[in-house]
Order: sequence, then structure tokens, then C-alpha cells
Amino acid sequence: MQKTLSIGLTQAILVSTIVVAGAAVPAGAQENAYDTTVDRTMGQRVFRAQCGRCHGRDAMGNDETGAPDLTTGTLEAGTDEALFTVVREGIPNTAMIGISPRASDQTVWQIVSYINSLNLDPSDYNLPGDINRGSQLFSGKGNCSNCHMVNGEGGRLGPDLSAIGNQLEPEEIRTALSDPDENVAPRWWTMRVTQSDGSVVEGLRMNEDTFTVRLMDAGENLWNFLKSDVRSTERIKTSTMPSANLTGSELDDVIAYVFSLRRES
Repeated sequence: MQKTLSIGLTQAILVSTIVVAGAAVPAGAQENAYDTTVDRTMGQRVFRAQCGRCHGRDAMGNDETGAPDLTTGTLEAGTDEALFTVVREGIPNTAMIGISPRASDQTVWQIVSYINSLNLDPSDYNLPGDINRGSQLFSGKGNCSNCHMVNGEGGRLGPDLSAIGNQLEPEEIRTALSDPDENVAPRWWTMRVTQSDGSVVEGLRMNEDTFTVRLMDAGENLWNFLKSDVRSTERIKTSTMPSANLTGSELDDVIAYVFSLRRES
């Protein structure tokens, strides 16, 4: 699978090297042999750790750093080999620096696979589910909208899914629905705070540092605590989302709907 990215002309941080004809390609940048779901998951983890500081953990860019949104479509004159070069070496005289020299070619290819996966084309998939039925299940029997927001409507106790179809493949969506504890980002950990009087407050871990913790409870109320004033704090790293209580065909319908949620390019 060789997909490409769309980045506007003003987003030269990533584009400038990719579009240069005849750009030198490192020996490792020949063909991507690391393009499975597992590879993309590993690439996402490294991307978040090493690239997310500029491009954002969701790869949607950062106005402060000027790093471009990588989820916006198809890059003209871009290739996997050129993208490998950018990730590996960076772009001279720009804020785009290369990955750590200690990173293996496999790791770089996994990042390339993850970036490509941010721009999945629905026409590449023949999904058995029905989008309209999936939309009804999402808001109805599945209770998904209680926690997840889509285009400004829904809850805030889970990730915003408005453009999730640009970021996850159908099988990754299936895993998220059937085994939500598989890969829980720290942003979605919960905290259990036992106050000095023994009462307990539990909710999403919104922010935590050495001295304070901030969480949002199930009613979407915000709580702020000084750690010195409470009896204990506990991180809970499992997902708050229950496994989907859906039949096989209903699950297919919800997957089709969620995969249809995309950012307009």
C-alpha cells in the first residue's frame, strides 16, 4: 500500500524536500516492508513520542510551531521513499529535524506507514456494514454519543471522533470497539482521588504534575486537587469504555459509520 499526503504550499516544513526531483534517498529508503496494522501501531507510538511535540499527538498540526496538519489528503509529487528521507534526515535550514540516528530503518518505515494511514481512502475497502444503520446505533443502542463527540455534538468523556476515519483502519476501529483496553492513551487514563475525609472522586485525568491533579468526573464536572491535601491518588490505565454490546452485523454497521467520519480536505 502506497498512499500519500496532502499538504498545502504554505506547509513547506514537510513539502520542500519531498518535491525536489532527484533528491538523494538513503540506502534504507527503497521499499516499505513494514506496513501491517502492527507496524502502523508501532509507528504511531514513535510518532507521538518524537514527532507529536511539533505535529501534535493526533498529527493535526500545531499553530505555535508551524508544523503542518498531516491528515488533510494527498500530497502532490510525494512518495514513500521521499517521506522516509524527510523522517530520517529532516529538512535542512527548517524546523523539521530528522529522527534520532539511533532509530532503525524499520522504525522509520513504521512511521511512514502510520503517516500514510492518516489519509485512508474509503474506496479501498469493501465494508459489509451500513453507514446509516451504524449512525442510528451510534446514537441509540450503542450509546456511543454519550461519551464521544462528532461534529460538535455528543459527550466529552472519550475522544472526539469527528475525523477518526482519517486515522484508523476498519480493523483498528473493530479492536477499539471490541477490546477497548488494547491501547489506551495517557490522555484517557482515569484518576481515583481519596480525599482527607475518606470520600472518593474519580474521573478522567485531565492534568497531573508533581503537586496537583485535575480530573473530570462522569458528570463532566472539573475537580482540582493539591496532592498534599488528599489521602491518596491512583492512576487507572484501563479504558472507561465498555465493550460494544452489539451483534456481529450491528458491529459491522457501527464500524462502517465510524470509518465514514472524516475531515473534509
